[in-house]
Amino acid sequence: MPRPTVHSTPFGSVHGTQTRLWTLDSGTGVRAEVLTYGASLHRLTVPDTAGTPASVVRSLPALDDYAAKHPYFGAVVGRYANRIAHGRFTLDGAEHHVPANDRGHALHGGPDGFHTKVWDAEPDHGDGTASVRLSLHSPDGDMGFPGALDSTVTYTIGTDGTLAVDYASVTDRATVVNLTNHAYFELAGGGDILGHLLEVDADSYLPVDDDGIPLGRQDPVGGTPFDLTEPRVIGERLGADDGQLRAAGGFDHCWVLRDTGAGLRRAARLTAPGATRVLEVWTTEPGIQVYTANQLDGSYTDGAGHRHERHGSVCLETQHLPDSPNRPEWPSTVLRPGGTGRSRTELRFPHLRG
Repeated sequence: MPRPTVHSTPFGSVHGTQTRLWTLDSGTGVRAEVLTYGASLHRLTVPDTAGTPASVVRSLPALDDYAAKHPYFGAVVGRYANRIAHGRFTLDGAEHHVPANDRGHALHGGPDGFHTKVWDAEPDHGDGTASVRLSLHSPDGDMGFPGALDSTVTYTIGTDGTLAVDYASVTDRATVVNLTNHAYFELAGGGDILGHLLEVDADSYLPVDDDGIPLGRQDPVGGTPFDLTEPRVIGERLGADDGQLRAAGGFDHCWVLRDTGAGLRRAARLTAPGATRVLEVWTTEPGIQVYTANQLDGSYTDGAGHRHERHGSVCLETQHLPDSPNRPEWPSTVLRPGGTGRSRTELRFPHLRG
């Protein structure tokens, strides 16, 4: 039986700090490449049903490209993924301000969030698995968030090809935490995602205003283009006449998953045309943000000449609901001293199991 392996190679330096590329190899065809810069999922190579390998996530060519401003390709975003309205929230009677970096609101932890940091890393082996554990210290006041926060993100690969991502955070002062990975998926190995099938295990979603901020209600998906309770062709959904889609340029919305608090369960299933590759996303989180790369315009490439275009990929970001610090009726993202904020997401590839 093949044994998963883990090793690293240099990936260049930024601001005098060396970065590394960690490779997790399942030994059975699936291989993940993770950067210490931004704890980013750089590549995820998966065979199709014919055994042909290709990366199913969009990447950038070199460290300089990751260190420049980009739309979070593969990065772990935090301290708070998604949006906080006007960059303001109140916690225990004190108001906190996060720099606004998206239409007057805070997005993905602010302009110098976790995606811009070089994380420490160490390898590990388990029973039939290989892992890399990345860790980051975020000081009190970092991007306006209260409390010194220590976070870890552990990528683990097994012989069945599943890539698990475990998040854990502790703090010395009450704060808010919401971490996710911002990988852009495209399963056919080239082209776009308009012909992909997408299913999301959710009966409601969060409608948003023109700035992407939730309106505060959960609307049923039934009778709308957001009904993905059965596999739907993404391009057909995006072409629907709907005000929410027009304002965002596609999907950029959070679906509220069924059975919130029920532990690890399936959130979404993405299928390439012809079912040559299938991705299932499983998570402990209450929501999943589906983003169909609406703002990509071909200005970024993967180094092999492939341009990252609008609707060329889709993000499936498992997370708490956006703007939760200002929505006490939604699942809390507050972390206090003595507690550990944990979540787990698994990327599974059922087409490899026959």
